Amino acid sequence: MISRAEAIDLYQSNDLIGLGMAADAVRRKLHPDGIVSYIIDRNINYTNVCTEYCSFCAFYRPVGHQEGYVHPKEVIFGKIQETIDLGGTGILMQGGLHPDLKIEWYEDLLRAIKQRFDIWCHCFSAPEIVNIADVSGLSIEDTLLRLQAAGLDSLPGGGAEILDDQVRHRISRLKCGVQEWVDVHRTCHKIGMRSTATMMFGTGETIEQRMNHFDLVRQIQEDTGGFTAFIPWSFQRELTSLGRFVKEESTAVEYLKMLAISRLYFENILNIQSSWVTPGLKTCQMGLRFGGNDVGSIMIEENVVSAAGTHNRASEEELRRLIRDAGFIPKQRDSLYRTYFLN
Repeated sequence: MISRAEAIDLYQSNDLIGLGMAADAVRRKLHPDGIVSYIIDRNINYTNVCTEYCSFCAFYRPVGHQEGYVHPKEVIFGKIQETIDLGGTGILMQGGLHPDLKIEWYEDLLRAIKQRFDIWCHCFSAPEIVNIADVSGLSIEDTLLRLQAAGLDSLPGGGAEILDDQVRHRISRLKCGVQEWVDVHRTCHKIGMRSTATMMFGTGETIEQRMNHFDLVRQIQEDTGGFTAFIPWSFQRELTSLGRFVKEESTAVEYLKMLAISRLYFENILNIQSSWVTPGLKTCQMGLRFGGNDVGSIMIEENVVSAAGTHNRASEEELRRLIRDAGFIPKQRDSLYRTYFLN
């Protein structure tokens, strides 16, 4: 694995092709079979009510807003059934930090889902876990243990943004701090669950602050081995309040640099996802030669990024063609990155 200083030098270098080749060499070492994976799942946003007012988010609605909602169980069940009918194997369920939803609400929902469906529940970001614990008067560990017993299978890495408290104070000052995010994921791994790690860059942070994020993720993985994947993506500014101050979005070159550095920095994390939701399908395809070995989900439903003004879409066949044309073998996976459909 490269050092922090080497990562910064690579980011500042203009040798984009050389960086991509180095990342591709690591990808080929870790994934010599030439397979690139994808998943069929669905984002379910069970509520858009949130008390955190993050400046980069255009999805949330404050408490009492006429457009605020909490989906009834029947609506969520309908979305899950549609997912299964389309060949889906999991749900990514996340929402705003609702002040009135205590842990019993989440336990009832998870149990009801598991009673009705054979579906993997990859649900609730670290800020949601912290919020559930706070409004329920519980510790992080007790909260996770109760949710796990009710049917929670794994945790998404959302809510990380940049793991630097100076950045977080500027863009999401009410949301959980760095240590709370770290504590949730360490505890998740401690009780036997897996999670992903994510990063949203391009909010005006420095490369040194991005490296603070990388260092924390790498150390957690060294200690626990609990991350299944690292997923970087770029901030989409169009309809957000933060967009008034961040005038330029990250370019495709910057995205490819961050993706390649991710692959070089996290040799201890098996999977690096080349995203298409924010950078688009063509940049995602290029990312497969910059260290990426996964293209994420076909996104049967997605609301948060689209609320910020980005409306990329992809079918399963489009993702499979994208993978094949880049010289790889497309293979469907599950939420733990286990590939089991070669077709």
